Amino acid sequence: MGNEDKVVALAGATGLVGGLCLRELLGRQTVQKVVVLGRRAPTVTDARLQMRKVDFAALPPPQPNEQINAALCALGTTIKDAGSQEAFRAVDQHAVVAFATWARAHNCRTFVLVSSVGASAKAGSFYLRVKGETEAAVCTLGFDRVVILRPGVLLGKRAHLRPGEAVAQAVLPIAGRLLLGSWDRFRAIDAGVVAKAMAKASLAVEPGTFVWHNRDILAYA
Repeated sequence: MGNEDKVVALAGATGLVGGLCLRELLGRQTVQKVVVLGRRAPTVTDARLQMRKVDFAALPPPQPNEQINAALCALGTTIKDAGSQEAFRAVDQHAVVAFATWARAHNCRTFVLVSSVGASAKAGSFYLRVKGETEAAVCTLGFDRVVILRPGVLLGKRAHLRPGEAVAQAVLPIAGRLLLGSWDRFRAIDAGVVAKAMAKASLAVEPGTFVWHNRDILAYA
């Protein structure tokens, strides 16, 4: 493995952003291997792709001598799809933190997380509060570089379109033009742009904690 070659771990590869991010990673020559963790295998096939079917509630111990250079997390659900607040927290907080902890145990120095606009540990909304608490937890694990993406509503073709999403995806890009200045963080944004920024961010080495909203994501991608 050359000095610039990267071993990247990805969680959430069967979701909208995660699936696009996987393709972005495999399109980069500096990525030597992508380790995908999850319950379902992505539809993409590539010699550099290694699938590990796991339960995030009971991740396996670190493999001896395995180095993960960067970890990317696109895990996420909705309270409606999860069925309860507890089930939502199990995915959007517990699974995310478990994956980040697993990555750090493999000497990973860079972690990239897809969160949500408005995320805050002090938010009144349960959804946004969990997102904020998750961000805070990840930042305590000792990564050299943490990049948190807080996109607005994601635009893209989902495998299972939820009721009203087709209408929302048509209306939101137009309505978003009314959101000016700092309000542009609430605009809809293409999932492919988020995925590109996510992949690119994982391969950079600048240390620090970075929180990106729509404007930052677009500029970086």
